[in-house]
Amino acid sequence: MLSTAESFFRLPDETKATVPWNPQNVGWEKLSQVRPSTGAADQKESYQIQFGENMKGLWLDDGTLPGFRARTLEFMHRVQDISEKLMICLARGLGFEDKYFINWHDIARPNSQSTLRMLHYYETPALNDGKVYHRAGAHADWGFLTLLFQKPGYSGLEICPGREAVTEHALGDEWTKVDLEPGVIVCNIGDLLMSWSDDRFKSTYHRVKAPCEKGDFYGERFSIAFFNQPCKDAIIQGPKGKYPVVTGEEFNRNAMNRMYKAAQEKLAAMKQAAEQGQGLHSAKVLEAAA
Repeated sequence: MLSTAESFFRLPDETKATVPWNPQNVGWEKLSQVRPSTGAADQKESYQIQFGENMKGLWLDDGTLPGFRARTLEFMHRVQDISEKLMICLARGLGFEDKYFINWHDIARPNSQSTLRMLHYYETPALNDGKVYHRAGAHADWGFLTLLFQKPGYSGLEICPGREAVTEHALGDEWTKVDLEPGVIVCNIGDLLMSWSDDRFKSTYHRVKAPCEKGDFYGERFSIAFFNQPCKDAIIQGPKGKYPVVTGEEFNRNAMNRMYKAAQEKLAAMKQAAEQGQGLHSAKVLEAAA
């Protein structure tokens, strides 16, 4: 399936731009996702795909990319089957009925929100300035559960284990590299499952670090993430009622708004710091001239 994703990204930008991203979280975007943890756009392009009507007009036709739609949907259904097996385990662990989470993630319903994201991280030049750069800045997914697929040998994916809070990056965090074996799927818990479990299950803080160490992979990086998102009308509250009831639509909207606000605040702070630095430099120049 990764080769299918690569075939999409090999198309000219002009072709991919005919299926542009929209607020339903479907379509193609490039260098547009700014992380609050870095204040910089992730060095990647992505194509978001859903099961239902939100994809109307956002599939490339078979004349442009033969078999792409059929292969992608087949893969999505297979990943959904895996996800549902995990949902049964999670439901049992929390004392819910076996199909409790499955019913709220029913992809046959028109208000399904689960999304497949194909990702293409650009080749990274070798830099020896001692700084740490990111292909994708540190973050936690806001959804229920993410299944990640990538080739073994791709470096960069790291997790920050044991975090209690996932909304703000903290200096001094210890990161652990994730080295995949063939056939392994990475599963990340999202903020929504953390809330739905009354914080029993912690969302996974992760990032994709740009290569900077010996043995790192500097080439292009292709991966696929499947985000399990509950239907818009899902009723979300943990078994102990730790948090107020929200719907799936409200949770997603609140998460997106929170992320956007944090990113804007980060950009404003960076701009202010740059302006203060420039002002300090100018003052020193004037002082030296005097």
